[in-house]
Amino acid sequence: MNKSKKGLLLVLTTALISGVSIFLNGFGVKGFDSSVFTFSKNLLVGVFLLAVIMGVGQFSSLKELSKKQWLQLVGIGFIGGSIPFLMFFKGLQLTTGTTSAFIHKTLFIYASIFALIFLKEKLTKWVLIGAGMLLVGTYLMLKPDFSFSIGHLLIIGATIFWAVENVLSKHVLKEVKGNVVAFGRMFFGAGFIFAFLLFTGKAPTIISMSLEQYLWILVTTVFLMGYVMTYYNGLKHVKVSTATSVLALGAPITTLLGVLFKGSAVSVYQVLGMVLVVAGVMSITILSYLSSSVVKSRDVVKDEWN
Repeated sequence: MNKSKKGLLLVLTTALISGVSIFLNGFGVKGFDSSVFTFSKNLLVGVFLLAVIMGVGQFSSLKELSKKQWLQLVGIGFIGGSIPFLMFFKGLQLTTGTTSAFIHKTLFIYASIFALIFLKEKLTKWVLIGAGMLLVGTYLMLKPDFSFSIGHLLIIGATIFWAVENVLSKHVLKEVKGNVVAFGRMFFGAGFIFAFLLFTGKAPTIISMSLEQYLWILVTTVFLMGYVMTYYNGLKHVKVSTATSVLALGAPITTLLGVLFKGSAVSVYQVLGMVLVVAGVMSITILSYLSSSVVKSRDVVKDEWN
């Protein structure tokens, strides 16, 4: 299996984990302060990732990091592992309706634009067609009311932060292992969130939760760890536009889990939306890959004739 196929498979696994995780978080986050919940999960994942790095013999990759690379990891933790989480959950507290969810699902648009500008990633016609299907499909699934407030602006800001972090992470992944980048995002991100908890006086809450809450943190931590390990190791080998677009598959998975376990009703529009999301991801991944393979084959033939 070549690296691009391996990367795509890993990101597809991330989308599956994301769909299940969002469904579980809907139960687990109840009764929590969102910032305490996020800090606890991020810290545990950071510690577990450090154990994994040491366990699989990658600890030398940490010792070999340059000062610049350490600063880049801190930046990833700040831009992707702390600020956007605080903005996003605060935004959710200030908003109602489905507009917030729709805004978050447009991450692939911002990420693709930033990747085009800063990483010079090409946007083929199949990517643009797929992006259009993703956007329409997500709209039909969520049916946003497009009512805007300060909360929605916070969610837009968080989404843009995550898009920037994807581009920065892709740049760092050229020389740094995926597990190390994931560690930087979660560990340093937890550190920044802890500073926020100290500043707001919420830090004591960390040690005063119930046993049930600690168990929910542990369960959701397992899924979050699987998410970051598969995503950053996959992002290392695929384009930012591809990786963030594939993540859109998480929404249909969450919707289907709601139907199976909560008896949620699904409209014809939502079904059509799910079909379009799947078709959009296929356009961006499979058709883009086949198209690039054909172009490469033609170039090889031309070189042989010349």
